[in-house]
Amino acid sequence: MDVLFSAPYMIPYRDRFQPVFEHYHIHLLEPVVHERLSEAELMKYAGQFDGAVCGDDRFTGRVMQKCLPRLKVISKWGTGIDSIDKQAAERLGILVCNTPNAFTLPVADTVLGYILSFARRLPWMDQAIHAGQWEKVPGRSLSECTLGVIGVGNVGKAVIRRARAFGMKILGNDILPIAPDFILENGVEMTGLHNLLERADFVSLNCDLNPTSHHLMNAERFSWMQPTAVVINTARGPIVDEAALIDALQTGKIGGAAMDVFEDEPLPADSPLCRMGNVMLAPHNANSSPSAWERVHWSTLRNLVTGLGLPAGDLDDFMSKI
Repeated sequence: MDVLFSAPYMIPYRDRFQPVFEHYHIHLLEPVVHERLSEAELMKYAGQFDGAVCGDDRFTGRVMQKCLPRLKVISKWGTGIDSIDKQAAERLGILVCNTPNAFTLPVADTVLGYILSFARRLPWMDQAIHAGQWEKVPGRSLSECTLGVIGVGNVGKAVIRRARAFGMKILGNDILPIAPDFILENGVEMTGLHNLLERADFVSLNCDLNPTSHHLMNAERFSWMQPTAVVINTARGPIVDEAALIDALQTGKIGGAAMDVFEDEPLPADSPLCRMGNVMLAPHNANSSPSAWERVHWSTLRNLVTGLGLPAGDLDDFMSKI
């Protein structure tokens, strides 16, 4: 069996899992990966592999068609599969697997870290002190702030539970109904998008990327927000229209942004976001958690082996030894 091995988070540990690949007689094709493989890069390997262990590689319908008849399974490392044409995969009989709910806790922690940083002005005071300045900077208690959560799924719920512990007023918005017991237990006010954006001091984007959420945050939506409000995106880059975000920050329509994900990754070094003092940036790293990564490594391998029709039960022995 030949497998395209391109998941950035697994590549550094490839040797560690070599006994697994040898046991299943899996030969790896190992392209050079800079964050993800483009459609053109994948096309170079089309027809050469039976399975794929990937990150956010662009598995378009065109790529998968060229991969037939060999390709049986695409095992995505992590949760989001928006880079894979799921409808085309289903039509072509290619199994697409992922690891749902993989990074809920570290991502929710990251959101709260951004909220605390902006509310308490922690990075800015640290920078000032390091620059030899001693200046009292006004901050806010989270109990004085309203949080708007767009996308009340697994991550959104975890964000809400954390924010509730700090006494924040919580607004929620989702295209799907949310269980009444969760809403009541956590004091969430479910409301429309316009109302949420008008009232929230912090807006956390935790929705999936799909046709309804692409550029959900655009120029019109930013105009609804308070001039002191902060938008936080730890979901998917294209949920935010980056040009509109940059304009909203430069013209004072909103007060700040925390961005872990971007429309183009890596974020170009010449992006105006890199030169803004009211923006916190990270390299798509909100999922950082050794224990979570370990679970996803093995889940990804299990999905691959199962999709190839091999006995996945043998993995249990390797998990106890490696």
